[in-house]
Amino acid sequence: MQKARIKLWSKDKESLDETAINIKELVEKLGASVRGPIPLPTKTLRIPVMRQMKTGTGHGNAKFDRWEMRVHKRLLEIGETERALHQIMRLQIPHNVNIEVKMKE
Repeated sequence: MQKARIKLWSKDKESLDETAINIKELVEKLGASVRGPIPLPTKTLRIPVMRQMKTGTGHGNAKFDRWEMRVHKRLLEIGETERALHQIMRLQIPHNVNIEVKMKE
């Protein structure tokens, strides 16, 4: 039996969790088996940016701003039923949540 592996990722954790729960409830309502949402490791991107602060003497002091972006990921595995996959494709997914569907044996 084939399974569908659904991978979700987003910078916004709340909308990601809400979308994963909506997909899980939809699949359970249709009677297909579902595993997840399984949290995957969060990818953290840190960027230190140096900004120059001028003092009265003309010599600059190095100060750093540190920017950080976190990408949260969730994984769902569903027993493949065509009806469930069609309903998932019709589901309204927020614009800040990315989704990837792969078929697995």
